Order: sequence, then C-alpha cells, then structure tokens
Amino acid sequence: MAVEISGQGVTVEGNGLRHHVLQYGEPGAPDLLVIPGITSPAATADFLAVLFADWGYRVHVPDVRGRGHSDRAPAGHYRLTDYAGDVAALVDALGLRRPAILGHSMGARIAAAYAVTHGPADHAPLLLVDPPTSGPDRGPYPTTREQFLIQLHEAQRGTTADEVRRFYPHWPERELALRAEVLATCDETAVVETHTGFEAEDFFPLWRKVTAPAVLIRGGVSPVVPEAAAEDLRRANPGIDIVTVPDAGHMIPWDNLPGFLDAVRPYLHR
Repeated sequence: MAVEISGQGVTVEGNGLRHHVLQYGEPGAPDLLVIPGITSPAATADFLAVLFADWGYRVHVPDVRGRGHSDRAPAGHYRLTDYAGDVAALVDALGLRRPAILGHSMGARIAAAYAVTHGPADHAPLLLVDPPTSGPDRGPYPTTREQFLIQLHEAQRGTTADEVRRFYPHWPERELALRAEVLATCDETAVVETHTGFEAEDFFPLWRKVTAPAVLIRGGVSPVVPEAAAEDLRRANPGIDIVTVPDAGHMIPWDNLPGFLDAVRPYLHR
C-alpha cells in the first residue's frame, strides 16, 4: 500500500524542464522552499513540510531535476549552476514572494548556489542543513557512488522498508516505507553526476559569499560536516551561525526530529 502524502502536486516549466512540486499550507502565507538531497524525491520531505505548514508557511518542495516526477536532464547537466537555475525558475514560475529556503545535503549546496548567484540581497532566512563539504583538496564524499547505486538498484527491482533499514536503522517505519517506494524514481545519471559534483565542485567559495539571515545546521555525528570542516566553515564565514544537532548523523531530521526543529525554530518559527 502506498504511503499517503499530504502535499498537492503541481507542475511548472522553467529552465528548459518540467518541474513537479508538492505544496502545503494556505495560499498567501509566507513562502518556504524546501530543497531535498541527492536521492530524496519531494515526497520524502512530506513529514517536514506538514510541520512547517503548521508553523504558518506555504511550503513548496520540488522534485529536483532527475528525481520524482520532474524531467530528467541530458547527461552533463547536473551541475550546481543547473540546479541553481532551476530554483530561480521555480521562484519565478510559482510566484514565490521572497521565500525562505531550506536545503538538505545536495539541497543545501543548491540553496547556497541560488542565494549567491540569483537571490536578492535582502533575502529571507536561508537554512543550509549538512551541506557536503567534500571537494577539491578536501577529500571524498563519505558515501561512495557504489553505496548510492546499491540502494538505487535495490529500489529499481523492488525494495522493502526492512531492506532500507540496513542503511537507516533508526528511522521511523513510515519514512523507511516511503523511501522504499520513491527511491526508484531517481535517475542514475542524476545520482552519479551529482555525486561527482560533491567531489569536483567546491562548496567553500559559495559559503564565503552567504549573507545573513542564514544558518548552517550540522549533525553532531555527521561525517559530511565533521567538526574539522565546521571549524573551516567558521573561519571562512564567521558572520553566519553554525548550529550542531546532537545525536544526529547526516540525515538530521530523520535521525533527531526534535533536535532539528529546535535548531530551525529560531530562524523559521512565525
């Protein structure tokens, strides 16, 4: 049985592709754009979007290009510039009014790239959740391409919540079942090229240009933003808050939802 999703789907065109977006909350409320990670279609953020809508936001969660019900892009078009261009197109096509933006993992990199290259100077809060700090001269991304592909290929042949639990042993049953259901919608080229970007595209030049109001939220035991990388981030942009969520790895909202909400509340709660 399919996991029930609360969001209402819409499709818009922009940056040469059709983009599917789940929407939550009341039209006319302040806009919040949530950008998911490398193998996370929009549906996987449903549990968060419902909470943010309860906080008084009109929440928009896109299927990032190559995931979910959005178009696949040609090979070679899964770079940060492509993703940031998609966000700019979505903001325009959806008529978003100075949206707050929250991105997780890949989505955090995309959010930073959009804010620096397309966003207004007087932007609303920008929340970057555990962005990959890997890159040239900074070591590899801690999850290998092969590990991503193992999960993707299992999903393509038909996986289960129990099988997914091998990778995410502390997740709620609903989120395991939902990931098992939607992971197969991720295009392999999108995953492989994005993973390559984690190691070829440097996050730090973008990070240095991020301006307040903004926060970087990291998991206390995340291998993606370890303490040494957090110190580098502090030195590179001391004007931006860095908040650590205890008892959480890279998948912070799934690992420690109360801690995650405590971290974002000062920046988003209305």
